[in-house]
Amino acid sequence: MSDTTLSLEQITKVYNPGTAHQVTVLQGADLAVSRGEVVALVAPSGAGKSTLLHIAGLLDTASSGTVRLSGTDVTGLSDRARTRARRQDIGFVYQFHHLLPEFTALENIVLPQLANGTSADQANKHAMDLLARVGVDARAAHRPAALSGGEQQRVAFCRSLANNPKVLLADEPTGNLDPATSDQVFSVLMALVRDTGLSAIIATHNLELAKRMDRVVKMQDGKLV
Repeated sequence: MSDTTLSLEQITKVYNPGTAHQVTVLQGADLAVSRGEVVALVAPSGAGKSTLLHIAGLLDTASSGTVRLSGTDVTGLSDRARTRARRQDIGFVYQFHHLLPEFTALENIVLPQLANGTSADQANKHAMDLLARVGVDARAAHRPAALSGGEQQRVAFCRSLANNPKVLLADEPTGNLDPATSDQVFSVLMALVRDTGLSAIIATHNLELAKRMDRVVKMQDGKLV
């Protein structure tokens, strides 16, 4: 059996096709990520990094090409099946944490587990275990507004791993933090990824962080090189 967890094959994305406003963002992008591998995705703003991650994470559809999760073609799934696949197999982290402000750190990690059918007791235990891993378990009862930027992003990491996904997709996960906090938070993220053994694509402008990953992939003219 192949150890490829995520495969993007000849992915294209064209906005407003056939019109005077047609914009081609991706032109035959190919990428295969192995189990346990961390890939840095480096490109300037506007080059299509977020578009690629959204297609990989089944948040958007490609104009053409194939997306496979653990060898299974998920390109043409129904909306309901795509939602289920995202909930069970894919974790997301963004530049801004997007935590639910009315819920505590713990509750932000429990909620996606409950939506996936996990019992409340199991969800709470798993959430506390994740918070302990990233060193913010003492802040479990605090709402996001009472947490520092670094703490908020650590909670967001935990939330992305709540349902034990196969793939983690992170879009500039430290881009909103100061350099010292960015380095600390990135180290926490890498430790989480290594501990869980999942595959990850991490988009970043920070070349120093990119060098700490297993492989660096750059976007050029809508393709990955």
